[in-house]
Amino acid sequence: MFTQAATLIATAAEKAPEEFHGPSISEFFPETIFQIGFLEVNRIHLIQFLSTIVIVLIFWLGTRRMTVVPGRFQSVVEMGLDFVRVNIAEDLLGKKDGRRFLPILTTIFFMVLFMNITGVIPGLNIAGTSIVAVPLLLALVAYVTFIYAGLKASPGNFFRNSLMPPGLPWFLYILIIPLEFLSTFIIRPVTLTLRLLMNMIVGHLMLVLFFAATQFFLFTLGGWFSALAAGTLAFGFAFTLFEIFVAFLQAYVFAILTAVYIQLAVAEEH
Repeated sequence: MFTQAATLIATAAEKAPEEFHGPSISEFFPETIFQIGFLEVNRIHLIQFLSTIVIVLIFWLGTRRMTVVPGRFQSVVEMGLDFVRVNIAEDLLGKKDGRRFLPILTTIFFMVLFMNITGVIPGLNIAGTSIVAVPLLLALVAYVTFIYAGLKASPGNFFRNSLMPPGLPWFLYILIIPLEFLSTFIIRPVTLTLRLLMNMIVGHLMLVLFFAATQFFLFTLGGWFSALAAGTLAFGFAFTLFEIFVAFLQAYVFAILTAVYIQLAVAEEH
């Protein structure tokens, strides 16, 4: 955390030698570093690539030579996999369906987690999920998955039961069908995307604000204002810990909501 604080303060000092510059939304639209064909690659894209490589490398190293008595590294990897299997997949979907959809739920959980955590890693300082591409992609994966699960479980009744809850007077369906369609097939992917995206954007802006304020009070104003720097630095450390918690929480929420949508799709009434 001290390295994280030093990195952010140094960055702020370079940008604001004379006056305070708060965080800006432009930080989520960095300049292009290089271009591959039509694809423009910036700093956040590189962080996303790095996160993906790290995920693959960790699970490859942790599972390539599995032993009956696991070592420390294998134990950590197995603990992570068991958390998703037991606490998300099997708890909500049961053993049979949990096993079927475990690869998708595991991928979603760890992809969100690793890309979230880059927001507090020194030198990276921004989450890979803080631009819309990754949250939207994962929301679309969840969307396609729960529709596939519903159609697979009940091809003829999935859409009818999703839009027409049983037991209601026929005239209420005039109102209920549009609302259920909006709620189930439009709002779900939108809320999955925005919940993750907004949490990561706000978290980054708050961290930059605290550490930029620390730099401003300490190096620009000086004097008695240095006492305020101690306060903003303390808030920065506290919020860094909170952001680590949020990184795990958002990964869990995204994965568990995906499991809930799948569970609703394969429920018996469908």
